[in-house]
Amino acid sequence: MTQLQMAIQGIASPEILAVAESENIDPQKLMKLIANGEVVIPHNRNRNAVPTGIGSQTSTKVNANIGTSDIMCNLELEIAKIRICEEYGAHSVMDLSTGGDLDSIRKIMLEESRLILGTVPIYAVASKLDRQGKSILDFSPEMLFTEIERQAEQGVDFMTVHAGITKWSLQAHDMRDRLLGIVSRGGSLLKRWMLSTKEENPLYQYYDKLLDICEHHDVTLSLGDGFRPGAIHDATDATQISELIVLGELVKRATARGVQVMVEGPGHVPYQDIAANVQLEKSLCHKAPFYVLGPLPTDFAGAYDHITGAIGGALAAASGADFLCYVTPAEHLCLPDLEDVKQGIIASRIAAHIADIAKGLPNATAVDDKIAKARREMDWETVFRYSVDPKLARQRKSETSSDLSDRCSMCGNLCAIKTDKENTLD
Repeated sequence: MTQLQMAIQGIASPEILAVAESENIDPQKLMKLIANGEVVIPHNRNRNAVPTGIGSQTSTKVNANIGTSDIMCNLELEIAKIRICEEYGAHSVMDLSTGGDLDSIRKIMLEESRLILGTVPIYAVASKLDRQGKSILDFSPEMLFTEIERQAEQGVDFMTVHAGITKWSLQAHDMRDRLLGIVSRGGSLLKRWMLSTKEENPLYQYYDKLLDICEHHDVTLSLGDGFRPGAIHDATDATQISELIVLGELVKRATARGVQVMVEGPGHVPYQDIAANVQLEKSLCHKAPFYVLGPLPTDFAGAYDHITGAIGGALAAASGADFLCYVTPAEHLCLPDLEDVKQGIIASRIAAHIADIAKGLPNATAVDDKIAKARREMDWETVFRYSVDPKLARQRKSETSSDLSDRCSMCGNLCAIKTDKENTLD
């Protein structure tokens, strides 16, 4: 049985119990949230990933995208990125590799870490065709489902599938003139294939076959936003909303089959529209967990989009989004290096933590209170230990004279905390 099917039957799986403990939620309450489709635990039965709850009343989770390309394929670098993900607190990794031996790369990633791992199967299909000198127009539905089955058997915990791009939603897309068109790789590939073949999207047409595979392996579906806006000008248009309507239908079909499902969202969205986008997804998609890329509330911050993404991500998660896909400084520019991955994770973790405080999750401010108390006591080791980047915090403090243990170099002898403590009446 899948985690969803067990929750519906009132069976507390080891994964459900582990998530209940880590999230400080009563197991019965958690099972009800899972049964209602409001929480997922991506956990392929072929692999032993860390049980991780994503959704309503759980802490906001952070995903890191990594992977090779046909221009840069260095498996050792990707494994080093996984280590960065583990060190700086990412909850999941998505392997978006398009270069090299993709099956071997995926296998090694699955073996190297217990973080939940996601993929986008159509990338593998397109990449394999490209290496054969063929185009995406040569792909068949059978090739795609064979790839999905292969990855499920390997142990992939969740898969992004762009099943909401249909003949119907394509009509809405044609009615709207976007500045940036389609920015989703999977979305653009499927659109091109559908327009060329005049056929329906196989992920939609044969959705039941997809559900069969996911139910068998307990793969969580991540319904991709192939029509997500890539510019704030294009946000919340007919194209985006038409796909979201289809995804709402697919959420119901998945949960009815006992398959866990979450929904992916924008993208580039003006700040004032972010909360409304989250509320729209929750309404149209039956409160399914919402997985957002950023979102990015401006388009002009190239090389600083991790900051832009953190601003948008904090608001989105505070408004009800459940899962933040990090954005690195390399977004829109190049493949991220190790430092980019680190900065992307830290920025998104800050956003997630801010949102958890705003949502009033139990113990969300516990770490803030520990740091505040440590600052009052000038307990620098505790400050370092609980900071989002302990190494950098320690490094910056050590750049000043070692005899400043009771103050920092910002205020020196005029340290407000030091002065206040000295003047406190017993």
